[in-house]
Amino acid sequence: MTSGAGAHPGTGILAGLSAKHCARLMDLAHEVTRPGAVRLFEEDENAERFWIIRTGVVALDIQIPGRGRAVVETIGPGSLLGWSWLCPPRRWHLGAETTSPISAWEFDAIEVREVCAAHPEFGLALVTLVAETIGHRLRATRTRLLDLYGPQGSEPRP
Repeated sequence: MTSGAGAHPGTGILAGLSAKHCARLMDLAHEVTRPGAVRLFEEDENAERFWIIRTGVVALDIQIPGRGRAVVETIGPGSLLGWSWLCPPRRWHLGAETTSPISAWEFDAIEVREVCAAHPEFGLALVTLVAETIGHRLRATRTRLLDLYGPQGSEPRP
């Protein structure tokens, strides 16, 4: 693993890990780059890896029948890309596309789950961070869907 520009251990999602747990995770990282306008994964495909974005931006989207893809959130440096690898059935809940060239740390999901099982304290710390990401993404998706489908101009309810 080589750090370089952009997010680095101790920032973004990695800031939630102790130095020891961050080092353990980063030992499993592989640096990758992708150009802009590339689909990284589609809803319902097998989730076999995840990334921590170093530089660039990725749009997360959902398929809306009869309407196509709707972006629910964009994420950038320091963000976790992908959480579906953690929980069965391990299939992507959203799709993802680069909106600019990105560099990222890529992780093999099986390898990370094995390390989590072998080191429960590390596993708990990582699962906690992933759960926070899941909560954030669910709120963002809900808000975006309300923007798309909610009653226009309605007054807030007391």
